[in-house]
Amino acid sequence: MAIAAAITVPLTTPTRRSFSSLSANPNRLSSPFALQSNKLKFVAIQCPSFRVSAVSSMKIEVPENSSSASFLDRKESDFVRFVKYHGLGNDFILVDNRDTTEPKVSPDQAVKLCDRNFGIGADGVIFAMPGVNGTDYTMRIFNSDGSEPEMCGNGIRCLAKFIAELENFHGKKSFTIHTGAGLIVPEIQDDGKVRVDMGEPILKAADVPTKLPPNRDQSVVKSSLDVDGSTWNVTCVSMGNPHCVTFGTAQQDLQVDELKLADIGPKFEHHEMFPARTNTEFVQVFSPTHLKMRVWERGAGETLACGTGACAVVVAAVLEGRAARQRCTVDLPGGPLDIEWSEKDNHIYMTGPAEVVFYGSAPL
Repeated sequence: MAIAAAITVPLTTPTRRSFSSLSANPNRLSSPFALQSNKLKFVAIQCPSFRVSAVSSMKIEVPENSSSASFLDRKESDFVRFVKYHGLGNDFILVDNRDTTEPKVSPDQAVKLCDRNFGIGADGVIFAMPGVNGTDYTMRIFNSDGSEPEMCGNGIRCLAKFIAELENFHGKKSFTIHTGAGLIVPEIQDDGKVRVDMGEPILKAADVPTKLPPNRDQSVVKSSLDVDGSTWNVTCVSMGNPHCVTFGTAQQDLQVDELKLADIGPKFEHHEMFPARTNTEFVQVFSPTHLKMRVWERGAGETLACGTGACAVVVAAVLEGRAARQRCTVDLPGGPLDIEWSEKDNHIYMTGPAEVVFYGSAPL
């Protein structure tokens, strides 16, 4: 038989509502259409910001005992319900995991869900989990390659907005989140952006970690690193996850738009001087308060933004004398972040957006 399907999703931003109600009634989606055969699946999604109109015509064979009802009546454990968010294009699949301390998606399943051709498409899967040791919530994340990082700066802003929707919070609100990098405190602002207290940067070489020998107290600042036949000047910083920040080689400063990141990024990530691998930020300085960066993320490759990376960049710029210790704008391919390294408490504060892309469910 021939099938024609059109899915239309609203263009207006939805009013705030409980995500749990969507979980309880997955049929509350924009499209009433859902079908599964042995060859074809349609999964309805709801999106606040754009319209999708897809029409296909094809012949398929549907078993006589197959029906849309059997598809909709499948066990809930066969599916994961999610909301996709992005922070400046760094995109994540958010899962409500508050009822258990075990992730509802395995690392292997996360790899499949993050696939941009055969899955939902994302840089990682983030779980909102019960808090521990007096915190309000716990964050865990699986990268698109299935590895588990300590934390993610853009991801925690997305998690904060997700929690606000789950809990039906309104207006300015802060809460405490336990992560692999320690305690993180995001605060949703009146304008909808999220300001995050990222804590103090870690500069001791052994704790980053890096095998590069310290050259300033116990830190690695503007040290030489040989990569692919070139000598790069690097500064190593941890924001709970490792970062190698470079402003260029020994010969010249970077023009980041000219960088062949897919070629050089993996060579930094897997360099023998970084026993836990590393995120790498390539930085261009416009002024002491305006920086531009591109990032190669450990476990995800090139991404449009990296919150912890932007924080590490400002720290490195200050340590190398390239930036003042005040509020800086860091331009990333997905947009700008506001970063401040406070002299008052030595904490890094990151402010930026987090936006819903769409709601949906997917088979595991």
